[in-house]
Amino acid sequence: MMSLEVEALDSGYGAIKVLRGVSFSIAEGEVLGVLGRNGMGKTTLIRALSGLIKATSGAIRLDGEDISGLQAYERARRGITTVVQGRGIFPQLTVRENLEMGRIAAGKRPRDRSEEVLSYFPRLGERMSQQAGTMSGGEQQMLAIGRGLMTDPKVMLLDEPSDGIMPTLVHQIGVTLKEINKNEGMTIVIVEQNVPMIFNMADHCIILEKGALVAKGTTQEVSQSDVVQQYLAI
Repeated sequence: MMSLEVEALDSGYGAIKVLRGVSFSIAEGEVLGVLGRNGMGKTTLIRALSGLIKATSGAIRLDGEDISGLQAYERARRGITTVVQGRGIFPQLTVRENLEMGRIAAGKRPRDRSEEVLSYFPRLGERMSQQAGTMSGGEQQMLAIGRGLMTDPKVMLLDEPSDGIMPTLVHQIGVTLKEINKNEGMTIVIVEQNVPMIFNMADHCIILEKGALVAKGTTQEVSQSDVVQQYLAI
């Protein structure tokens, strides 16, 4: 079953069109990697999928339902959670309070998933009473992902989770995300500049260039094609 379908999606900011006719689909439980150089529309795609900006044309479907006209909070209540670039945690709140905010954001008071979150990120369990803003960048990213899991989502959207994080923690976060995907059957869309990280964890990949989709396929197909050198300068 297709969990998320995007058809001929256009979106942008005011009169500035960024995404141009983007189409792809992801089956339930798959990981989709979104690649492309800076400024090519990757973050705009995440924002359009989450409802933070509007689609100007085209369709976004979740489990067959067109959600293109829904606000971000309505999409969250249908099971889409977003981990934004820069993490977006509440720095003055404790780790425990940040996790609880994830449940509140879902709007439906989902089951308490704190035990599962701490099993994926045991380091957070050691810091439950610590102010989130005093933690390292990698720990804050773990918290942001954990807060997303607290919403009990069907789909997780991640924007540059490796940004500003030590390489050892980048690897750990990548491994944990794949574990979450396997254990939870959760669909994941991940935007990354870290191409090896994407190739290690994604089932399928797409490449954006100037807001248009220039390549899509299985990770093996994309990684072995000439488009990687052409559009990603690897």
